[in-house]
Amino acid sequence: MDKLSAQQRHANMAAIRSKDTKPEMIVRRGLWKRGFRYRLNHKRLPGHPDLVLRKYRTCIFVNGCFWHGHGVTMSPVDSLELKVESSLCCKIPKTNREFWVAKIRRNKERDKEEQRKLAEMGWHCITVWECELKPSKREETLDSIAFTLNHIWLQDHGAKTVPYQKVEEENENYLKAAEEEVSED
Repeated sequence: MDKLSAQQRHANMAAIRSKDTKPEMIVRRGLWKRGFRYRLNHKRLPGHPDLVLRKYRTCIFVNGCFWHGHGVTMSPVDSLELKVESSLCCKIPKTNREFWVAKIRRNKERDKEEQRKLAEMGWHCITVWECELKPSKREETLDSIAFTLNHIWLQDHGAKTVPYQKVEEENENYLKAAEEEVSED
């Protein structure tokens, strides 16, 4: 039984936002401080990603652990049993359990489908979970995102590394060619 009245429950649920959430603001400030520029909630992309970095062809989704079922294991949709195991950061309510399981399952399926569509369009997707932005893990998570974005940029722009030995061989060949030209004169 719910401890709140219908009006109180409605007011609580209406107060939950989809944009400018605290975890999203943490990621936005962290990326801005590290020099990354982005657009918010791009309407033309599937799923309206929270952050879009066009230079890196990357979309970042900042997901709440409860709403997107972080770490929750569910039985397949077509099975007769309704097996759902909560995770450390996502506890499925005991009241109205069927509703919440169905809602979280739909959210997880929709997230997968949207990321598949973005990948087909050539976009990279990064998912940041709310529990990864707790103060103890926050800087590590933001540094990891920055590292991933830089790695994506280097991959996309074909930055090539040349082993030191190969560089030495090329220099020796160049010097030999230069000596031959000088000795002929």
